[in-house]
Amino acid sequence: MVRWRSGTVTAVRRRWTGAVELDVELPDGARMRALAYPALVGAPEPGDRVLLNAGALLMGLGTGGYALVVALPDRLPPDPPQAGDSRDAGHLVKARYTPLQPILLGVDEEASPHHDRLAAADSVDGMPVVTADLHSALPAILAGVRADAPAARVAYVLTDGGALPAWFSRTLAGLAGHLAGTVSVGQAFGGDLEASTLHSGLLAARHVLGADLAIVAQGPGNLGTGTRWGFSGVAVGEAVNAIATLGGRPVGSLRISDADARPRHRGVSHHSLTAYGRVALAPAELVVPDGLDPGLAAEVAAALTPLADRHRIVTVPAEGLDAALRASPVGLSTMGRGLDADHAYFLAAAAAGRYAAGLLT
Repeated sequence: MVRWRSGTVTAVRRRWTGAVELDVELPDGARMRALAYPALVGAPEPGDRVLLNAGALLMGLGTGGYALVVALPDRLPPDPPQAGDSRDAGHLVKARYTPLQPILLGVDEEASPHHDRLAAADSVDGMPVVTADLHSALPAILAGVRADAPAARVAYVLTDGGALPAWFSRTLAGLAGHLAGTVSVGQAFGGDLEASTLHSGLLAARHVLGADLAIVAQGPGNLGTGTRWGFSGVAVGEAVNAIATLGGRPVGSLRISDADARPRHRGVSHHSLTAYGRVALAPAELVVPDGLDPGLAAEVAAALTPLADRHRIVTVPAEGLDAALRASPVGLSTMGRGLDADHAYFLAAAAAGRYAAGLLT
């Protein structure tokens, strides 16, 4: 349940798109690092009293290492300028029935300027879509696309398995100008466009953002339980089905590593094997980079053999991908490991991007 704290803002630290980092002092003199989303709670300033949800910080949960600002009780933000008694500004409710549920304009609802276009849309017209089970793959996939197709319009479809607000991601903020836009789907919100389902999000990426290629991945802060099925990224298998249903080309970015200390994630992670081998009912093209360490390459090949009955396993040249990864406009990190510490992971993601870019020609 919620672990409540009340404190006073002592300093405003970093800012990025949609978020502000704070130092907060509690009544007992303890200090907490906190994060506020100004679009939800207003813009905190030094001296403001804030109510915090401190649970994730107190438990030391990875990317959730913040207390989250729930309210500025003594200085509430003004109401949005739109009328609150009509659907003219949208009625798509996300994080539904939670105390901070936002009401947003869905890209395909009646009040949207894109409604007529999406009402008639039923296909993404063969668009390649790269699926990945971790948010950390996003910039690496994009680097692989840019290595061979620098002018391609790439959209990011943010699913709701990890962070719900797109604003939490400093990676996404750093990629501003490098993406055609972000569509947040399901319970996720804060993208350039809001969609209620992955299907409508994919259609919006194609027909509203004009994407040549899309990347589907959850936000940061995925949930895993150490079991085969208890991982939020298993939803990439469902994404493969949605992409195929809409006439797209699913390209699977595999989670490959020889650096992860956990046996279940070495070689091809059991999460990738479950998502593509058990959940994805439609065929996809699963990408392996060449040039892997021979031992790792053999382990990957053996793990993927059972998936070849449904999917096409493709090997992609890795030449130039290391340079593309090092030129990324944002830092690369997965589970606390950077590019050199887990090179195979990022190389596999970049190879998927390169392969998808090749489908554009």
